[in-house]
Amino acid sequence: MPDAATGSRGRRRVRYQVAVSLDGYIAGPNGEVDWIVADPGIDFAALLEPFDTVLMGRRSWEETDAHPGMFPGMRVVVCSRTLRAEDHPGVTVAGDAAAAVDALRSGPGKDIWLFGGGELFRSLLELDRVDTVEPAIVPVVLGGGRPLLPAPAVRRRLKLAGHQVYPSGIVLLRYDVAPRGDASG
Repeated sequence: MPDAATGSRGRRRVRYQVAVSLDGYIAGPNGEVDWIVADPGIDFAALLEPFDTVLMGRRSWEETDAHPGMFPGMRVVVCSRTLRAEDHPGVTVAGDAAAAVDALRSGPGKDIWLFGGGELFRSLLELDRVDTVEPAIVPVVLGGGRPLLPAPAVRRRLKLAGHQVYPSGIVLLRYDVAPRGDASG
């Protein structure tokens, strides 16, 4: 029987959980996220329970004014070639995102939350390092901003694995990333 913490693949999964506008943006043009509405029906503790590691890019780290305390009980890994580890105590700074994912997957633990950052998502998706894509579609049209998947992106098949609709109009979707060459779906 597969381990619930690592899924059916027997290893830690990288799961991209992100809020996205109906027109495909994860942030406004200046990084604003004030359009993301809270729905009392969403149990955020339950959404975060499967994770013990959060992985993000430098821009997400800096723009959210993130700090290790924002993610209690989680290891924080920031992928950056410019940040210096000694300037960010309590955080792991990784220069090579794919190598960081490989190292995290090879160790024990729960799933890995890929937090924000369309550029990092695109890079890891192209390198076969993302297992699930879990957008929370927020019923708003932004008309511009930072896209969920910046161009140029490689074509990948996704398989719907689940969904949930909330009274606020938010729709949570869960897609498994199909293996390369999978023509189904």
